[in-house]
Amino acid sequence: MQHNLARARACAPQAKIWAVVKANGYGHGLERAMRGFAAADGLALVEPDYARRLRELGWRKPILLLEGFFDPDDLAMMQECGVNGAVHCVEQIAMLEAAPLKGRLDLHLKMNTGMNRLGFLPAACAAAYARLRAIPGVGTITLMTHFANAEEAAHPSLTMHEQIRRFRSGADGLDGPRSLANSAGVLRLGEPDLDLASDWVRPGIMLYGGTPGGPPAAAYDLRPTMTLSSAVIGLQDIGAGDVVGYGSHFRASGPTRVGVVACGYADGYPRHAPHGTPVLVDGVRTSLIGRVSMDMMTIDLTGVPGAGVGSVVTLWGAGLPVDEVAQAAGTIGYELLCALAPRVRVVEA
Repeated sequence: MQHNLARARACAPQAKIWAVVKANGYGHGLERAMRGFAAADGLALVEPDYARRLRELGWRKPILLLEGFFDPDDLAMMQECGVNGAVHCVEQIAMLEAAPLKGRLDLHLKMNTGMNRLGFLPAACAAAYARLRAIPGVGTITLMTHFANAEEAAHPSLTMHEQIRRFRSGADGLDGPRSLANSAGVLRLGEPDLDLASDWVRPGIMLYGGTPGGPPAAAYDLRPTMTLSSAVIGLQDIGAGDVVGYGSHFRASGPTRVGVVACGYADGYPRHAPHGTPVLVDGVRTSLIGRVSMDMMTIDLTGVPGAGVGSVVTLWGAGLPVDEVAQAAGTIGYELLCALAPRVRVVEA
């Protein structure tokens, strides 16, 4: 985590860093993420109760709620704990206008530049900004947006260049810091044709050793922060025509040595991962066969003759990028990391 944060810092040396720790630190645990990103300038997440928990754990630097507040109780917590919040709709502004703010509350005004999830359209930002500026107790107003396709230089529907243009248009004449780049944006900060100058950046997946798309994490010198591993607990030798697992979807084309691994979808491994999804057994690459069960999966040990009961199986992480496993399973690395189940025993390296 420290190494990946340093890589983000090297990509954006002029900016402050919000290390994104939402979804329980992308499945790594909030406290571990807080310790791993201790050198960040602030921590960003979406869960108000986790924001309070960060203060209880001893985090003294800024905290940002990326989706802002949802009811007056959240506003009370933000004031009590000194938490910044995003503002993305007029309902939130009205809530602020009606609330008795005690002390200073720093906010992030979110601009919708084409993602079309949260935020004010560029033409509406000046009016939203003016309403916020008129509220006693509102401190710094940072202008921010979120990129839909930063990992694709020439997306056919919405380019990063176009979102930057819209952001600059909506922010024209408004005072305050700027916050544009997510992980994909941070990794492209060195490109000379992008006007990505930001006061704050918001890296997420890159801090955990994954990428939002494009080149693999290793190309950016990012290191995996989570290795999901288990062991072989059983063996079966089957012949041509024999089938494996629920639904009997895998049929052996010849003599096959099957290893049974103690991990399944109850641990967070994707049930929909197909035959051929890569795994490592004692450091040797092989693949998944059969359907993933709740507590077990089956792998092909035919080409790993030295493997047996007790052999170490790496499902993603060191030696096997989570993004590669996710791609084979038709999903993204974010989902695999965040899906780690509470019953999985965590060992800190």
